[in-house]
Amino acid sequence: MGMTMTQKILAHAAGLDSVTAGQLIEAKLDLVLGNDITTPVAIDVMDGFKKQQVFDKDKIALVMDHFIPNKDIKSAEHCKQVREFSQKYDITNYFDVGQMGIEHALLPEKGLVVAGDVVIGADSHTCTYGALGAFSTGVGSTDMAAGMATGRAWFKVPSAIKVVLTGRKNKWISGKDVILHLIGEIGVDGALYKSLEFTGDGVADLTMDDRLTISNMAIEAGGKNGIFPVDDKTVEYMKEHSTKSWTVYEADPDAEYERTVTIDLSALKSTVSFPHLPENTHTIDDCGDIRIDQSVIGSCTNGRIQDLREAAEILKGRKVAKNIRCIIIPATQAIYLQALKEGLIETFIEAGAVVSTPTCGPCLGGYMGILAEGERCISTTNRNFVGRMGHVKSEVYLASPAVAAASAVTGKISSPAELGL
Repeated sequence: MGMTMTQKILAHAAGLDSVTAGQLIEAKLDLVLGNDITTPVAIDVMDGFKKQQVFDKDKIALVMDHFIPNKDIKSAEHCKQVREFSQKYDITNYFDVGQMGIEHALLPEKGLVVAGDVVIGADSHTCTYGALGAFSTGVGSTDMAAGMATGRAWFKVPSAIKVVLTGRKNKWISGKDVILHLIGEIGVDGALYKSLEFTGDGVADLTMDDRLTISNMAIEAGGKNGIFPVDDKTVEYMKEHSTKSWTVYEADPDAEYERTVTIDLSALKSTVSFPHLPENTHTIDDCGDIRIDQSVIGSCTNGRIQDLREAAEILKGRKVAKNIRCIIIPATQAIYLQALKEGLIETFIEAGAVVSTPTCGPCLGGYMGILAEGERCISTTNRNFVGRMGHVKSEVYLASPAVAAASAVTGKISSPAELGL
C-alpha cells in the first residue's frame, strides 16, 4: 500500500521504510515552537525533568506574540520567564519586541521551516507550515517540553482526506474563501485527526499566502495537519527565505485516502462563517443585512502582505463607516515595513482605520479589539467561538480581507462588488 505525502515525511522522521494510518511512531523533530502563553507552562514542566537541557538551541523557536507588547502584569511575567529561559539556554530563535511577529507568519518568513520538516508547536495553528510541504501540527505544552528536551515526539500516523482543487479563482476570492468553503462542506470535525492533503491543477493558481491561510485553518476542520505539494512557487519561496536544505516528498499513486473532496475554484464566491462555529458558512449573497461594529484584518491567518494589499485596494479613496472600528494588524515587522513602503499604511490611516504592531491580540480576545455585549465583528481571524473576541454575547463573523475591508466601508457585511469593485 502506498503512502500519502504526510505519511512519507513521518516515516522518514521515524527512521522507518513505511508507516500506515493509526500506527504509533516516535519521530525526530526539526523545530519546536512556543509562544508567550504556552511556553511558560512548558518551562514549568521542564523544571520537573531530572535532566535539564534542550536538544538543540537552533531548533527551538520562542515567539512572543499573543500579548506583546505586554498588556498587563501577568503577561509581562510570562514573557520575563520565557526571556530568562531563552537566555539560560542561548536559544537562537527567540523573538521579542522589535523582532517578533505573529508566529505562524514569522517562522516561514525567517526560513525556519522548509519542505520535509517535522514541526510541533504549542499552538493549534502550527499546521500552517504544511503550505511549505512540511508536516507540522499543534501539541500541548507538556509535549512541547518533551520536544525541547529530547528533540522527539510520539505521533499516531494520520489517515488522509484528498482535497482536489481545480480551476482558477475569480477576483477577490482568496485562500480564506477556499478553506471556509471546505470547512463548511465537511464540518469542524470532518477531518478529525486526519491529514488534509491538497492537490490538483488549481494549486498552481494559489499564491503562497493563499496556501499558508488554507493550511493554517486545517485545524478548524479537526485536521491533524494540512499539506500542499512542493511546486515551483514553493521552491521560489524557500530559496528567498531560507538557507536550509529541504526534501520534497510526493504521495504515492496508490496512496489511500478516506475521502476525496473536489473544489472548483472558479465557482467559489466570497464566503462568511457565521457565529459560533467556522462550519456555519454562507456565501456573501446569502448574508443579508448584517450590521457590524468592528472589522479586524490581521492574525496568523490573514495578516500577510497579500491580505494588506487587498484591503488597501478596497479602502483606497474611501472611508471607514461612521461608528465602525477598523483594526489592521500586519503579521510581522517585515510585512509592516513593506506595507509602509508601498503606501498601504497611509491608505489605512486616511480611510480611518488604526494600524497595530504585530500581535495576535483581538483574535483570542486578548487586547486591541475586545467586543462588548451585543457587538458584532467581521474578522479575518480563524475562530468565532462563543466569547472568542470578548463578551459571551458578542458575535464574530469570519471572512477574507476583501470582505472585511468592504464591510468596514459599508458598515455591514458586504462584498467588494457592493462598492463597484
